[in-house]
Amino acid sequence: MRTVLQGGTVVTASDTFAADVWIEGAKIVALTDPSVRAAQGQADTVVDATGKYVIPGGIDAHTHMDLPFGGTTASDDFDTGTVAAAFGGTTTIVDFAIQSKGSSMRAGLDAWHARAEGKAAIDYGFHMIMTEANASALDEMAAMVREGVTSFKMFMAYPGVFLVDDQQIFRAMLRAGELGALITMHAEIGLPIDVLVQRALAAGHTAPVYHALTRPEVAEATGTERAIALAEMAKVPVYMVHLSAQRALERVMEARDRGLPAYAETCPQYLFCSEDDLRGSEGDEWKGAGYVCTPPLRPKHHHDHLWRGLRNYDLQVVATDHCPFCMKDQKELGRGDFSKIPNGMPGVETRLHLLYEGVRDGRISLNRFVEITSTAPAKIFGMYPRKGTVAVGADADLVVWDPEKRFTLGKDTLHMRVDYSPFEGRTVVGAPAAVLSRGEVVVKDDAWVGKHKQGRGQFVRRGTFSL
Repeated sequence: MRTVLQGGTVVTASDTFAADVWIEGAKIVALTDPSVRAAQGQADTVVDATGKYVIPGGIDAHTHMDLPFGGTTASDDFDTGTVAAAFGGTTTIVDFAIQSKGSSMRAGLDAWHARAEGKAAIDYGFHMIMTEANASALDEMAAMVREGVTSFKMFMAYPGVFLVDDQQIFRAMLRAGELGALITMHAEIGLPIDVLVQRALAAGHTAPVYHALTRPEVAEATGTERAIALAEMAKVPVYMVHLSAQRALERVMEARDRGLPAYAETCPQYLFCSEDDLRGSEGDEWKGAGYVCTPPLRPKHHHDHLWRGLRNYDLQVVATDHCPFCMKDQKELGRGDFSKIPNGMPGVETRLHLLYEGVRDGRISLNRFVEITSTAPAKIFGMYPRKGTVAVGADADLVVWDPEKRFTLGKDTLHMRVDYSPFEGRTVVGAPAAVLSRGEVVVKDDAWVGKHKQGRGQFVRRGTFSL
């Protein structure tokens, strides 16, 4: 089966050039000058990319499909969530399997494989959340790496659920260094945060905005500094997930200026939403519950710092932390107590739409857009050059991006299984015209055209950290 993407402009993290992209089966087999098209022979499928960009499919390195949290479960599972991702131009996700306290990582990985197999519409990998770093867990890390789960997430927050102390983090970092794996960190100091939460509730402060007011910027900055210090002592790289604040970014910048392998991602909600959204609207402060995520949204002035971090390579990746909960029946668990609002926002489908606004506004280049949404996560998390680029031999995970297509975001126009959109009514310019996953056109002109949805996605065995 031969497919050609014809007449487009190929954009990678480093280059922009006119080329036809030829695909055999699941792989890219040739990039040719349009002037020699006739010499390539006939294609079974022709996708017209005239006037459009051909970019590598997006890689969302931080999602939580079907995640049990706060007495409920994320509203998107691996079926609905990966279909939504594809409509938004994302062709690979890396989700999080969880080692439950007192249990093995093997049990956690098996449970997440069971959640994904037969459901995922696009390719997927796993990070492993470590809730303990005892001797058996440290031994198990090697087995996880052999199976292509080459990154581990640890938390300084959520006491009694996910929090691990500095000694456990340090031991896991040392072991990751031996294995070539990567530790990723949720870097907020959670014990003081819990005290602030209890004080706020005791004073009668129950509205959603207090989720942000009890998780101050300094808690994230201090956690980031601690995580970098532990990694420096262990002589290993470290990756900060969902960085939201100026002072936390400054800690990463200082480390990188000293030559340390410190990496960080941010998320669209921290670039486009703010603490003002958490306050809701006049007469409806509860509307702010739809914007409760962790770390919390910050005041608007943080936006410019994060965009500058992306432009200057101090932030390497934009992922989503996609973890949606419906306002009805799920977010409502926290009415009268902000600490019980399930933490998370929908975003796996809207990431590329929103970030392309940064290209149109001149905040980032088109090549940088490709890098932060696809190439950098592929490199950091052991999938490059199989994924994350447009090159001969790479998986044909591709997006034909129409830079002038107008699209209005909203719960009725998007495919995420959630009853609201944080960006309801926002019109964006730039959207996928076609999306290919391993050579198959799965989305075209806002319709699913793939032969199958459920179960066509494959598990990606990732390599070890190599930057």
